[in-house]
Amino acid sequence: MSDTILVINAGSSSIKFQLFAIKPGDQLERRLRGQIDGIGTRPRLRATDTKGECVVNQSWPINEVGELHQALDKLVVFLREYVGRLPVAIGHRVVHGGPEFVDPTPINSWVIDQLQRFIPLAPLHQPNNLAPIRIVLERQPHLLQVACFDTAFHRHHSEIVDRYAIPDHFYREGVRRYGFHGLSYEYIASRLRDVAPAIANSRIVVAHLGSGASMCALHAGKSIESSMGFTALDGLPMGTRPGQIDAGVVLYLLKEQAMSVTDIEHFLYHDCGLKGLSGVSNDVRDLLSSSDPRAKMALDYFAYRIALFGGMLATALGGLDAFVFTAGIGENAPPVRQAVADRMSCFGIELSKTANAKNDLCISSEGSPVKCYVVPTDEELMIARHTLQVLQKHEMPEERRA
Repeated sequence: MSDTILVINAGSSSIKFQLFAIKPGDQLERRLRGQIDGIGTRPRLRATDTKGECVVNQSWPINEVGELHQALDKLVVFLREYVGRLPVAIGHRVVHGGPEFVDPTPINSWVIDQLQRFIPLAPLHQPNNLAPIRIVLERQPHLLQVACFDTAFHRHHSEIVDRYAIPDHFYREGVRRYGFHGLSYEYIASRLRDVAPAIANSRIVVAHLGSGASMCALHAGKSIESSMGFTALDGLPMGTRPGQIDAGVVLYLLKEQAMSVTDIEHFLYHDCGLKGLSGVSNDVRDLLSSSDPRAKMALDYFAYRIALFGGMLATALGGLDAFVFTAGIGENAPPVRQAVADRMSCFGIELSKTANAKNDLCISSEGSPVKCYVVPTDEELMIARHTLQVLQKHEMPEERRA
């Protein structure tokens, strides 16, 4: 029986997971994908195998799975029954690695302490990413856990790209533009070498459009610029986050609206973006099916900002050879892609309506100077690959004092 690697992406009330078998030649084969959701409300475990067939669909009373550690216990029991033994390593998505963490990192208590410092920079994600890591470290201290960072792929930007126009000491303290969704962009860069080798090393803008949304400029497979900055609030409008916003708006909320810092944080992370614009929903599927004019306005705004940032990133690249859509909206919303392409026609993007409607790999017309693609992302596979690389090195860091 093959050894396995478990990949975990934990949220506030859910644990998404995938299980990969390590095959000869260090190949990874996906065996399971699933999640435990409704933790503390309606807990349920669902998972499918490689054929997409359901292997488990189980619910529990709230008192049995009311907290994360109980959900992890249920996951362990399921894996023991289904696979026969526990994985040899666990890879975790960690949203913020700060300035220090630029590579997949074996986890110990010192590493957790360092990552704890970045919770204020990613309050929606970082606490949930770290919670299962702590639990596993307490219960299985010798099991290799690897943190894979959404910021790492962007950590080789030039200083000009990373800086804000504020005094130098802030930059030295870590107040800088980090960029996010790096695991997704890293996977897309590697995938293009297989599905579109002719453009893989050229000047590419990738739009990761989901509930969280950002864009990245790729050149020769490396990130050179990103729409996101110090936190995951910046850049494009998202499901519930505003994207780029004048800092003066925050000052206005503080001074004129007498909102507290806590209130403003909740407002920016939960009440803005497509939800705030439309007053209807933060889900693009709901907006596309709605007859409410505010829903149309929110979608038009979304496409406009994507095109605007596309032009900025094309400037960073010194030109544009290809444009890639990925993530939930990017992979499954032809009207959004068409609206973006229409606004970027001045750059030479022209879509094939037939190919776009079918979510084909290449959705640009034959005569389009700039090629346009839809490439499904796979952050979990990227995490599994990084975890396997660390496992092969088998270099656990020495415990250090913060």
